[in-house]
Amino acid sequence: MPTSIRLHNSKPRPGSRHRVKRLGCGESSGHGKTSGKGHKGQKARSGGSLRLGFEGGQMPLIRRLPKRGFNNTAFKISYAPVNLGDLETHFDAGTIDEKGLREKGLVNGTWDGVKILGVGEITKKFTLTANAISASAKEKLEKAGGTISIIAGKVEIARNSAKSIAKTSLPAKVKGQPSTPGKKK
Repeated sequence: MPTSIRLHNSKPRPGSRHRVKRLGCGESSGHGKTSGKGHKGQKARSGGSLRLGFEGGQMPLIRRLPKRGFNNTAFKISYAPVNLGDLETHFDAGTIDEKGLREKGLVNGTWDGVKILGVGEITKKFTLTANAISASAKEKLEKAGGTISIIAGKVEIARNSAKSIAKTSLPAKVKGQPSTPGKKK
């Protein structure tokens, strides 16, 4: 006969709780004396932990490797790839833009734009709006009677260009005014 659960007979699900390892409870417990921390040293101390990549004072690998050259990843433009075959299956003939692609779930996440790729076949007449298109996709699209209009992607001013420096630099001092407020010449 099933009984209803009340405060006096409620129990956690079997296996959901596990006994706590009791440290420092004598030699016979198996966790006595050093309590699983080994003998002395930095890692045996309270709060004695080593940061990631620490090599005992030896010059770490990340500092031993030479760092040369320029890396352009901060300025890279990354496009969300969309195949023509996916357009064929998800859309009827008509106009398609990034908003429509996001609604259908073909583009997710943060991208600088959309690039149409030529994987798959296309028979419908589409009018596409995208940031980039591959040569094979453009050929297949035009063969099916569709058109593409390319829009500009993300454009940012370089961090140390003259325009950005001019925006952040302080205004020139005006002759005759004190450099600090309240101070007279």
